[in-house]
Amino acid sequence: MKKLYIIIIAIIIVIFGFIVTARLLSPEDTWICQDGQWVKHGHPSALIPATECGPPITDNDKPDLIIVDTPKPNDLISSPLEIEGQARGTWYFEGSFPIELLDANGNLIAEYYATAQSDWMTEDFAPFKATLTFALPSTEQGTLILKRDNPSGLPENDEEFKIPIKFQQQETMTVKLYFGNSNLDPQVNDCNVVWPIERKIAKIEGVARAALLELLKGPTQVEKDQGYFTSINSGVKIQKLIIENNIAKVDFDKQLEFQVGGSCRVAAISSQISQTLKQFLSIKEVVISIDGRTEDILQP
Repeated sequence: MKKLYIIIIAIIIVIFGFIVTARLLSPEDTWICQDGQWVKHGHPSALIPATECGPPITDNDKPDLIIVDTPKPNDLISSPLEIEGQARGTWYFEGSFPIELLDANGNLIAEYYATAQSDWMTEDFAPFKATLTFALPSTEQGTLILKRDNPSGLPENDEEFKIPIKFQQQETMTVKLYFGNSNLDPQVNDCNVVWPIERKIAKIEGVARAALLELLKGPTQVEKDQGYFTSINSGVKIQKLIIENNIAKVDFDKQLEFQVGGSCRVAAISSQISQTLKQFLSIKEVVISIDGRTEDILQP
């Protein structure tokens, strides 16, 4: 009988030990990484993990083909994004290769080309650079994809390198930028007619100037694919912007009128700038100047 008691006690101890172990190892009470945030699952006794919650930092699985110096995996990025690295000459075609930026849902945010900074007709590494402009997406995470240029179109020649990134979240506001559109007006019936594109920008006090700066960047590649284009030269700088008595006086450098010809283009430039500024209730009239001159600027 005594031996039976010992056996029963031993069984109880084993069962109790199993229950305790299962409880400790159970995923019911733990922290779960969800949408970039640590979320309680049950009633975990442990404190919130100190490690970062997000896509895992992945190792370069193609170090013999392409190396990206910036951005690094899981870096916080914002627009414009500077991309630098080096790739084998076989990664390029005609000195460039395509780049895509996707949000967490796989939607295309922006696309462009990286260009070689030295002789790419080699089997060795050649440095590359690219600048990618994009509108801030609704998701906090995304993926940067650098693709081997494949003019043959053959699937066996496809290669790509993916980098998980995070978008720099800021308090934002939506502004309208005005561009021409070859799809909406292919015949250019009226050069003064421009169409708005909504874009999110960081919320700041000088919103009119910020909107103009976005306008000067021009349409993104996605917007270009939709027919949008700008008549404003690249590299134009704002020298001064003053808003008084509902009049916006904006002064640009000489790049605004550099090699600008034709009355239609001149009208389109003026309309893009004026309409972008007039979206704000405090602006009813726009005066454009170049180096302080207003009389003889933007001549066709």
